[in-house]
Amino acid sequence: MKNTARTARPLQAAGLLALVLPALLLSACTGSTPTPSSAPTSTAWTSDYVAPAATEIAPLTGQSVEGGSLAHPSLAAKIDNHVVARPQVAIDRTDLVFEELVEGGITRYVAVWQSSIPDQLGPVRSIRPMDPDIIAPFGGLVAYSGGQQRFVDAMNVTGQISAIFDYDTTGLFSRSSATSAPHNVILAASEFVNRNASVTPPAQQYAYAATLAAASASTDGTPISVINTQFSNSSARSWTWNAEAAAYLRAQDGVPDLTPEGAQLKATNVVVLRVDVTVSNSIPKTELIASGEASISSGGKTLAATWSKDAQTSPIRFIDGNGVTIRLAPGNTWFQLVPNGTGSADLVP
Repeated sequence: MKNTARTARPLQAAGLLALVLPALLLSACTGSTPTPSSAPTSTAWTSDYVAPAATEIAPLTGQSVEGGSLAHPSLAAKIDNHVVARPQVAIDRTDLVFEELVEGGITRYVAVWQSSIPDQLGPVRSIRPMDPDIIAPFGGLVAYSGGQQRFVDAMNVTGQISAIFDYDTTGLFSRSSATSAPHNVILAASEFVNRNASVTPPAQQYAYAATLAAASASTDGTPISVINTQFSNSSARSWTWNAEAAAYLRAQDGVPDLTPEGAQLKATNVVVLRVDVTVSNSIPKTELIASGEASISSGGKTLAATWSKDAQTSPIRFIDGNGVTIRLAPGNTWFQLVPNGTGSADLVP
């Protein structure tokens, strides 16, 4: 009996092995591995990261903007600054404004839009001899009401695409009822740009810092609270630094310079150029293919500089006393082209 029992147990074990072995071989052949029912299950990880939109630097303000949003030309326009023409339409949306002396001791503007193109702008007035030198570097569109043929011809030579009120038959211009002629010519600005959307955007004109605090005047300049400029006995301007607005607020002849909505005009940078002015047939011409003294104001500080322009199509360059290129703050800039001799610039701490 004992021998019979000992023999049976090995036989039972052999039978179990015979049952299990085929199952293991079947698992190996099918590539599956038995998983205990208590093993944890894995969850796939997903990220909610969204890549930021591509950006680019606006060529006439140095500001970071959405990539591709400025794929259109700049628009320069000759803007009236007679007291009857104020407040001007869309002057607060400009990238750049150049204020220049014209006949009678008054001033007019060459205003440039590219970052923000308004539906309308104005009042538009006639061209003057220095305007081709100001506008040529932008390589875009220009609007004016007319002018002496020699000045119109000089502008045409620059290659800008012109809209001229005196010759317009396409409906780009109208007259506003808000003021009297000739101070009421209004341009359909966005329509003009849309008709010429394939024209190349302007090249970057000036050096810019990444922030207002990093601008050359902000870092190396002298604190100045008020910038007074005099173009003639009848044309006085002032810019007052406003820390809350982080900008200079503009006044003309002692009165705040306002938009049609009642906001005071302001600038991130105020650049004063001392320029020679020549007169031919009673028409002043600011001489810009030249060089001279300048002051650059950003962030409540002002830095002495030298300006130069070596060709009509070249931008104006600025260097400090060490010969280093000056960086403007990102934002809009007003240029005051103050005549040597008859004009003046006074900086008030």
